[in-house]
Amino acid sequence: MVQLPPNPEDAVTSREDLVAFIAHLRDDFAERGEQWENPTLDCFLEALAAWIDASPNLYKNFQREMPPHGDWAFFARALGAAVVYE
Repeated sequence: MVQLPPNPEDAVTSREDLVAFIAHLRDDFAERGEQWENPTLDCFLEALAAWIDASPNLYKNFQREMPPHGDWAFFARALGAAVVYE
């Protein structure tokens, strides 16, 4: 059974928390990336896009509300910047 990364929903409340969560994902991948369902960048990005697309229904299925003030533009800028940022 594939272990899911920790749920950041309650723990990530700041930019610093998000940085720490991403670092945790990187470390988890380095340690056990072969166990990830999406162990390549193309698979990971495809799954990321699919999850974001399906997220309204996923939240609804778990009787949760979508975050009303999510900063989608910030997330898009961060993903795009990671292509070239050193």
